[in-house]
Amino acid sequence: MVIVLLGILAAFVVPRMFKLHEAARINATKEELLQLRRAIVGNPDAISGGQYTDVGYLGDVGSPPPNLEALAHKPDNVPEWNPYTRTGWHGPYIDTLAGDYLHDAWGNEYIYDPDRRIIKSKGPDGINNTDDDIIVRF
Repeated sequence: MVIVLLGILAAFVVPRMFKLHEAARINATKEELLQLRRAIVGNPDAISGGQYTDVGYLGDVGSPPPNLEALAHKPDNVPEWNPYTRTGWHGPYIDTLAGDYLHDAWGNEYIYDPDRRIIKSKGPDGINNTDDDIIVRF
């Protein structure tokens, strides 16, 4: 009787726990995508003395990064930061110590397309171009 009761209880609890775990992964991936977008375009709400103080990679360099690695490590073809012209690579733009910023919560590599200005995750199913994809535009 106890084993049957535990089996019935497990049948209800396990799926709910899986859904909660999946929802947490989705939220973590969405948050990380928003952090990547902010690293690229900055934070328009960060203003001091009438000047934007967080313009991101795009505002500093003048173009989107060629890849996501450029948010943490200066590309060879991008000039160093010039404090007088306020141009050049002024990063790192993303905190690499906080975790793996190149992969989503399922371990899939983010898809970055600077021409279409999107960063996306394949989502829970791990398949590109499905309804489960999580997309952020910048």
